[in-house]
Amino acid sequence: MKTTFSSGELTEQVLPVVDAIVVGASAGGVEALLKIFSAIKPGFRLPILTVLHVPEERRSQLAQVFQARLPIPVKEADDKESIVPGTLYFAPPGYHLSVETDLSLSLSQEDRVFHSRPSIDILFSSAGDAFGARLAGILLTGANNDGAASLAYIKQGGGMTVVQDPKQAQARTMPEAALALHSPDYVLPLQDIGQLLIELERIAC
Repeated sequence: MKTTFSSGELTEQVLPVVDAIVVGASAGGVEALLKIFSAIKPGFRLPILTVLHVPEERRSQLAQVFQARLPIPVKEADDKESIVPGTLYFAPPGYHLSVETDLSLSLSQEDRVFHSRPSIDILFSSAGDAFGARLAGILLTGANNDGAASLAYIKQGGGMTVVQDPKQAQARTMPEAALALHSPDYVLPLQDIGQLLIELERIAC
């Protein structure tokens, strides 16, 4: 487990080649996501699938907010659509987001997980099944245990796992729950997670 990251000290032999990135966050997540995604430059070619816990009763403005700040396409995921490289997807409010084995997306309204729909666990575990070792999972700030078990599942499948440093998280419960279940590849502050995204894309593409 690494607690620091420098693009100069890591090489292609250290970082894995991944085909997709999944990100989960809850309380404090908008600010955390803006921070890590601010590193993305035009032409970024990996798909990023994101679950942020949002109230179900309100129409989400996440895609619009992030599209105004990022140089890559940002959209709310649609049922049955194929994953497009270089696109940032958000799970819509009130729907679980899953990755199918044919690398298409699906939406469902199954029971809440840790009182949440969308569920980080459902996205992470389904993406782990679909992408196997060619997946990077990132778990950020949050006030419940959603995502902890499925991040460990990604690791068991050979994927790469990253947890926000709990000491720097607005809500420590989620990253601490993940650390209680497994030792991720990296425990990093947000700025370093953003740099890691850039390095993963550079190596993969």
